[in-house]
Amino acid sequence: MGAKAKTVYRCTECGAEHLRYGGKCDTCGEWNTLVEEVAAPRALAGASARRKAGVTALGSGGAVSPTPRIRDVIGAEDHRLRTGLDEFDFVLGGGIVPGSMVLVGGEPGIGKSTILLQVAAQLQSTDVRTLYVSGEESPLQVKLRADRLGGRSGDVELLGETLLETILATAGDRAPAVMIVDSIQTVFTGDLEGAPGNVGQVRECAARLMRFAKESGTAVFVVGHVTKGGGIAGPKTLEHIVDTVLYFEGEGSLDHRVLRATKNRFGSVDEIGVFRMTQQGLIPVENASALFLGDRERHHTSGSAITAILEGTRPMLLEVQALAAKAGFGTPQRVAGGYDGRRLALLLAVLDKRAGLSFANLDVFLNVVGGVRMQEPAGDLAVAAALASSIYDKALSTDAVFIGEVGLGGEIRAVSQTERRLAEAEKMGMKVAYVSERSVPKRAPKSIKVEGVPSLTDLFKKLFR
Repeated sequence: MGAKAKTVYRCTECGAEHLRYGGKCDTCGEWNTLVEEVAAPRALAGASARRKAGVTALGSGGAVSPTPRIRDVIGAEDHRLRTGLDEFDFVLGGGIVPGSMVLVGGEPGIGKSTILLQVAAQLQSTDVRTLYVSGEESPLQVKLRADRLGGRSGDVELLGETLLETILATAGDRAPAVMIVDSIQTVFTGDLEGAPGNVGQVRECAARLMRFAKESGTAVFVVGHVTKGGGIAGPKTLEHIVDTVLYFEGEGSLDHRVLRATKNRFGSVDEIGVFRMTQQGLIPVENASALFLGDRERHHTSGSAITAILEGTRPMLLEVQALAAKAGFGTPQRVAGGYDGRRLALLLAVLDKRAGLSFANLDVFLNVVGGVRMQEPAGDLAVAAALASSIYDKALSTDAVFIGEVGLGGEIRAVSQTERRLAEAEKMGMKVAYVSERSVPKRAPKSIKVEGVPSLTDLFKKLFR
């Protein structure tokens, strides 16, 4: 074997280099921020010399490269590979781009390995060579999962290896169109002394996999776990390296999963795909609104409201449930599931000050049904309506939808793309929509009544008389 590559320790906060490991960075003073990295040739000896020599020596060791005009660059977007899983292709922006690198993150057991094995099987069924690299499971464990999934999973080429050099050599020899590495935390390179999973190993292995993808044209998928403690070796350290970042979300007790794109160089971000977990794997759900609103009429009580949000370019209806109950002791609780707790505190203050609904002696519990996290402010109006419904103990209509942002003055503000939200509400059988006065469209759907309300006070007068 050749000589081990020279390594340095770089601070993740300020970027300073150190010859040996220490608990504290001498430059910025931060603790436990030094990570091991492979040193570039002449990096340590030549850096200070170039600084002393001035501008004329800054380019020493390099070569003059051509600089064509952007318009003179030849080529077009490569043909995307379709996986056959429509929701997966939609989140990616239309399919897999050859030569791209995709990070699939999520908590352990959420379904990352399952869906990627399904993707590999779908690609193999269309004669697209796929290599599945398993570093966490033995070949027998992967085979058992493939037998459960059925289809062409058994035809996927399998490599049980964790040494990066062996993985790249095998991939270079087999030349797959798609390679799946499960997971990046188990892969290590012999050039670094750190154990697999530490931040130095993860970053170096991901960088080399990225170079391999760009040079060979192989699309590379890497799996990364999100630990409960938010460890530094998780996918967060890799987001700036890869082309696309996909996150699996969902509750372990529920049978559906949400795949969300938080970064995508080949498509729009914040797109989501909804899947249902079954014994045969993850099945795409075409109508997510129907999934999340399925039980609203059977369990119709006070404190429930419907809203229409946009996830990327996809409108989706969600149910918001609120419960305000007398506080048993001490400081009243504020518990929010799928909704920002600070945003909930803001809305409670607005309801107290502008609408005369006091929650000072009440425990407040808020939940977005289905385990989905509602991030955009268009759901504020539904949250306020659900809270008021719980206070008055009067149920809201099951065919009413609330769309709008609530301001600090109690006013209802307009949100974007109201027409698309109303079209989705009409498709789901809604009969009335409460929106901001500025959001009332000129051409509203015929089967839905759109009512513009200026403030929370006016809305509550209409709802509760």
